[in-house]
Amino acid sequence: MPNPANTLAELQQILSQLPQADAAAHAAAADRNGQLTKPPGALGRLEEVALWMGGWQGTDKPHANNPQVLIFAGNHGVAARGVSAFPAEVTAQMVANFQAGGAAINQLARCFGASLGVHALDLETPTADFTQGPAMDEAGFLAAFATGWQAVSPQADVLVTGEMGIGNTTSAAAISCALLGGTAEDWVGRGTGVDDAGLALKAQVVAQAVARHGGLRGLQVLQALGGRELAAMAGAIAHARLLRIPVILDGFICTAAAACLHDATPGALDHCIAGHVSQEPGHARLLAHLGKEPLLRLNLRLGEGSGAALALGVVQGAVACQSGMATFAEAGVAGA
Repeated sequence: MPNPANTLAELQQILSQLPQADAAAHAAAADRNGQLTKPPGALGRLEEVALWMGGWQGTDKPHANNPQVLIFAGNHGVAARGVSAFPAEVTAQMVANFQAGGAAINQLARCFGASLGVHALDLETPTADFTQGPAMDEAGFLAAFATGWQAVSPQADVLVTGEMGIGNTTSAAAISCALLGGTAEDWVGRGTGVDDAGLALKAQVVAQAVARHGGLRGLQVLQALGGRELAAMAGAIAHARLLRIPVILDGFICTAAAACLHDATPGALDHCIAGHVSQEPGHARLLAHLGKEPLLRLNLRLGEGSGAALALGVVQGAVACQSGMATFAEAGVAGA
């Protein structure tokens, strides 16, 4: 499917018809879990993760042997306001680092046997400064969304989406503030490491953006306040749902993009689990709103999909136990 939709209305229609998990497979996985050689509940949250994977994969023996990591990069017009500690050219430089295998995400993807795809979206043309108007027009938003949609491999059995884009914590804060309310100060964090003056400037920029685009909901918020890389992550997450591929959400920026899908269609993130909670102060609040309990709490704030990639190890451990352990009958062990 080269382009999932030609208008936001068409895209909303697609989101309203997304498939659900396989309830029979989830029940079968739960039944198997109850027969494995361990006390009931002894593997704690690993059991919950395994059953969630089984429900989306349609099997009582889920797998995570072919994980896919997708990194999307975009440049933001709002970065010219000085909201980041790094200049915009760092985005392209980091894309080159990803492609050369030198970034943290390269090492983490390799650790867990994940394929890694890097997609740079029109880095030479930043999105518009969203304090002055929408970050993207409808056609530009749909093109970025389609990039993410097309990048998902149907052969993947679990997906991680990550990002690179100077200024995108400002975008994530603006999206979160527009969707959930509160003040700009509630949502902004230090991102790449801005000082107190930089933090105050970020809050001012976010407040201006939300005031300008107040009243928008769902995908309209993502178009107005997002970036191409956020739109692409949303596209990948949505297509994964259509393909019944479980998704591990990364940090604040990824979760903000995903939250727009949830706002457009409640339940659109049922196939997603939170890989971690980052140091960005808005991330925990956003996860709580979405009802997602993070797998890891490691004080990360790198982005790149790094926290979600680390959580791949937890997911792989969960499905290995669910699918590989013997039942009491198979092992000849007397059950309780």
